Order: sequence, then structure tokens, then C-alpha cells
Amino acid sequence: MSIALSIVDAKQSHRRWWVLAIVVAAQFMFVVDAFVVNVAVPSIRAELDATIAETQGAIVIYQIAFAALIITGGRLGDIIGAKPVFLLGLIGFTLASLWCGLASSGSELVVFRALQGAAAALMIPQVLATIHRLFQDAERGRAFGTYGFTLGFGAATGLVIGGWLLSIDLNGLGWRTIFFVNVPVGLVLLWAAWWLMPALPGKPGTRLDIIGAGVLLVALLCVLGPLVVGSSLGWPLWSFIAMAFGVLLLGLMWPLEQRIEQRQNRLPLVHLDMLRDRTFATGLVAVFFFTFANLSFYLVMMLYLQVGLHLPALEAGNVVLPLAVAFALMSRIAGPRAQRLGNTALIQGCGVQLAGLLVVGLAVVAGRTTPTLLAILLTIFGVGQAMVMAPLYGFVLRKVPAAHAGSGGGVVSTVQQIGNASGVTAVGGLYYAVQAAYPAGLAILASLTTLAIAIAITAMLLRVFGSVHGGGSSTRVP
Repeated sequence: MSIALSIVDAKQSHRRWWVLAIVVAAQFMFVVDAFVVNVAVPSIRAELDATIAETQGAIVIYQIAFAALIITGGRLGDIIGAKPVFLLGLIGFTLASLWCGLASSGSELVVFRALQGAAAALMIPQVLATIHRLFQDAERGRAFGTYGFTLGFGAATGLVIGGWLLSIDLNGLGWRTIFFVNVPVGLVLLWAAWWLMPALPGKPGTRLDIIGAGVLLVALLCVLGPLVVGSSLGWPLWSFIAMAFGVLLLGLMWPLEQRIEQRQNRLPLVHLDMLRDRTFATGLVAVFFFTFANLSFYLVMMLYLQVGLHLPALEAGNVVLPLAVAFALMSRIAGPRAQRLGNTALIQGCGVQLAGLLVVGLAVVAGRTTPTLLAILLTIFGVGQAMVMAPLYGFVLRKVPAAHAGSGGGVVSTVQQIGNASGVTAVGGLYYAVQAAYPAGLAILASLTTLAIAIAITAMLLRVFGSVHGGGSSTRVP
């Protein structure tokens, strides 16, 4: 049966909405685990006698391993098929979560967190690829709305969930429950995916671009590693050398992939026609600036709430809970709304985000920073974020052919992680630098200004994105 007929059959199946629920639940589990460890750091250090480097490593190695391998994971899905690669990643993620909960030292926890991130790099690209293959037109907008909800809601509630689990302290397990909870969830998702997820065809007889995968792995490790840990180490000279070397390797990927394209039975890790398309390339830059202001926003707000306003971790997490609810509600209509209004809906979302940053900044200037007021004001930013997040990924990927959905989703996710890491480094570093010499209020104002600049750049790129797309550019991937 041809690829086209298999995809049509899958689209016609009523199971596709259940499949969507399965893959976005896995996405939610991954996103929550990126945040939840931050709340448990004091408990982990106390019980495992872990060093500062080990606790920081347990947080950052998860993101580094994920970002460095996700394009390879996406391409494996294109070659083997999304279902087997998703199942393999989910099994690995569930087992690694169990091992994290059983860790007896800080170094063990770092190793198991790296395995978690690597397994997620197999699992997560198949989420975007599955949505891209199973849904079309208006249904795709709804599907990407659900996907965007899991991203934003998972980010906003990860800290809250961690605080709740630590407060409950089930059977005296303490911080270990934040990892053990993934095991029953993972087993249920494995059973459901095994029975319901369609076996969409891959490319039998095609070999993975091993050389390209290796070069990209080293390049991303060199770029992302220093970005994530450089500030905590005082930006030693080697960090800049490593980043420069990583950028050089990324530049060499283009001629390397061109040579792979010319060989039979070899599928390039990144299909270059995607990057040649101006719509896709412009969309990737917009994704970078949008995600630059995403994770870093939650970081500096939590720093301000806990360090500047001296709120306990659980109470600080509860402040962002209304934001998560507002994000969830808006996500339900953001995709269909973008289908009707097109690019204008995303630009309007950027405007709402800027308004949210403005009112929070005005509250700080006026000295009205009670937890209740901040919780209300933060919902404005959450609404704007939901208006942009899911539609943006859908717009960037909409012209990527289904046969390359895994690779395309991996490229978008990699840019997303680079944007997150860059934002955390730049905005988080700015907050710490200003707070060291001035009041916390000035530190958060400087951070919010930087975030506003990144969002304004996103809006400008979205205008270009719309004009380029309107000009009829097309992705020429066979």
C-alpha cells in the first residue's frame, strides 16, 4: 500500500483523536519533567549529599541530551516509522524515570537524567510528525491547539506539580515521587499507543545518515552545553571556543548533507529543501525568538517571586497557576482562530503578550506586587502566549511533506531548545547581574524589557513570514 493511501486510511480512522491524546500526554510528561526538578533541588541536595554542579547537571543535562539528539530521533521516525520509534522512546523514558527515582548519588541522577533526555529525543519528534500526518485543514488547527496547550500548560504547572508532590510526600518518598509518577503514566501510554497508534509507513531500505547525525550531535553539544552551564562557571575561555567550534560544525552540515543527498539509499538527516524554503526558514527564526522569551519568562518570574518577594516555592508556583488555566482555555480556540485569521492571529498574540509584560512592569514600578494581583496580571501574558505557540508550530510545519514530518519536527524542536537555552542564559544572567547591585524590582524590569524586545522581533518576523507565504513560496521536498 502506498504512503498516500496509508495516510488517508489513518486520517479516516476515528482513532486519530485518541492517538492525539496519547502523544500529547507523552509530550506533557516530557515538559513537566523539564521543570519539576527545579522545585526539588534542595531536597535532592540534602538526601543525596549532591554538589551544586551535580544538581545543576541534573537539570541541564536533560535539555542538552534532548536537543542534541532530537533531529536524529525525528529522522529515525521517517525511516522506521513513527510508531515503533515513539514506543521505543516511551519505554526508555519510563525506565529512565524509574532509575532517576532510585538514584543513590548525585552523579547517578545526572546519568539517568541524560538517559531521560535521550529517550525523549526519540519520542517527542513523533508527536509533531503524527499530528502532521493524521490531521489536515481545520482539524489540524484543533490538533495543534491541543499540542500547544501541553507545551504551555506543562511549563506553567511543572513547578506547581513538583510543589504538590513534595508536600504530599507519598510514603515518605520525598523528591523521588516526581520521577516515580512517570512509571504508571508511561505504562498506560505504552499500552494505549501499542493498540491505537497507526503504523504509518517509513522508508524501508533507507539508511540513517550516521555521519551527519554524529557531526550534528557534536555541534549541538558544543553550542548548547556552554550556553546552559557557561554563566554558572563564569564563562571560561573554553566555553567560547566550544561554541565557536559548534557553529563551525553547523556550517559544515550544509555541504555534508548535499553529498548525502546525492547517494542512493541514504536519507539526509536534514532535508535541505526544507531550509531552502523561505517560509520554513523565516518561521524557524520566529520560533527562536518566541522560545527565547518563553522558558526565560518563567525562570525570572520564579526568581522574582521566591528571591525578590520571598515567597515559598509552593506559593510562588500557585501564583502562575491562573496563567496556566488561562493558557489552557485560550489554547482550545487559538488553533481554529488562526485558521480563520491567518498570520494576523499570531501577531495579535504577540501584542497581548507585550501588554501582559507591560502591566506586570507597571505593577512592579507602582510597588503593587501582591501575589494575588500578580497572579491576575500574569494571565494576560498566558493568553497571548497561547495565541501564538500552537499556531506558530503549525504554520511552520504545514508545507513540510508527510514523508519528512519527523525530520521537520526535529528541526523545529531543536530550534525551540536553542531558543530556550539562549533565553535562560541571557535573560537569567541579566536578572542575576542586575539583582547583585540593585533591588529585585529593577532586575525584573530589565528582564521584562528584554523579553518584550524578543517578542516584538517575533511579531516583525511573523509579518515577514506572512508576506513570504503569500508570495507562493513552496517547499520542494519530494
